[in-house]
This record gives sequence, C-alpha cells and structure tokens, in this order.
Amino acid sequence: MSQLAEAVAAAFPRDSVSVERGAEVVLRLRREALPDSMRLLRDDPRFAFEQCMDICGTDWPEKPERFEVIYNLLSLTLNQRLRVVVSTDAATPVPSVVEVWPTATWYEREAWDMYGIVFAGQTDLRRLLTDYGFEGHPLRKDFPLTGYVEVRYDEERKQVVYEPVKLTQDFRNFDFLSPWEGLTTLPGDEKVHLNRIEGPKPSQADEGVKP
Repeated sequence: MSQLAEAVAAAFPRDSVSVERGAEVVLRLRREALPDSMRLLRDDPRFAFEQCMDICGTDWPEKPERFEVIYNLLSLTLNQRLRVVVSTDAATPVPSVVEVWPTATWYEREAWDMYGIVFAGQTDLRRLLTDYGFEGHPLRKDFPLTGYVEVRYDEERKQVVYEPVKLTQDFRNFDFLSPWEGLTTLPGDEKVHLNRIEGPKPSQADEGVKP
C-alpha cells in the first residue's frame, strides 16, 4: 500500500495523496485534470486500474464546493485499489470519464439523479432511481426527508397523481409511548404465568409409573 501511495504521489505531484484509515490510498485530483489522470491510472503498468467499480457522491453544504465525486478503482492485474476524489459545486460540471470506462454512464446518471452533479461530456444524464417528473435531488442534505410531493392512485381519475405532501398530526408529534414502552404483557405470556401458578407437573418416576 505504501508503494502504491508513493507511486501515485510521484505521478501526480500537484495533487494530494494520503492513506486514510490505514487501509485506503486516496488521491484528491484537480477537477480539470480528471480525464487525463484517469487514462494514466488505467494505462500505466504501475497502476493498471482496468475497472471503475463505483462512482458516488457526498454532500458538504458548508463548503464552497459542497460536492465530492468519489471514484473507486480496481486493478485485477496488480490486486490493488485506489480512491479518487474530485470536488465541485452545484453549477460547475465535472468531466465525464465515460470514454475511459464506458460503465461510468450508469454511475454518473446516479450521481446526477441523487445529488444534481453535472458531468460534462455525458450525453445520457437522465433520471435513474427517481421518476422523470421528480423535482430536486434526494440525497442533498437540504432536501426534506418527506420530499415535496407524494404519489397516489386517484380512483376517480383512474390515474396516478402527484400532490403536495400532507402529514397527519401523528407524524408530527412523537410524545406518545412507543409500542415497546406501552406493552406490559405480550400475547402468550398468560400461559407462562399459568404454569408458574400451577407448578411443574409430576414426572412418571414420582407417580410410580415405570418408563
């Protein structure tokens, strides 16, 4: 792992390389250097990262560049892994790596759907996990847990309709006892109490019955 970190640091002197949690080599790249750097990591025999296993995002609303795009790379040839991190904001696109790894299309669509991260050069930025009419990006920290609209089937109109979220009062007040705190006796406990009152049944030996 230390050899991989040293090789990555030598290949990317302008970027940050670290070993986090004692188990992961992390390369923090400049956004504009992403495509060329990824090609180097794939083609250079020192690295040979043939596979991009995953692309995901994280949201840090307090930072000027609130989003981090994380690439998890795997080298089957050398049996080593590398995590690449790129930062961006809600408006600045990140270069797509679909020309380096064609499977990145699926992951970039997911990052766009969940976080609203734009990928320059990606021609298939469509919704992936949400509906096509969905508003907002549900994994952003400022997205409400209840969402903005709810979906139901309208029996009169005979179709699925979208309506603003309406929470009943029970979902707003949590001052009532939970089911675990409110129950003092569970179904079936009466059998246990009854056996304790009657006492254990005598065995065959006590009754003088031969086995």
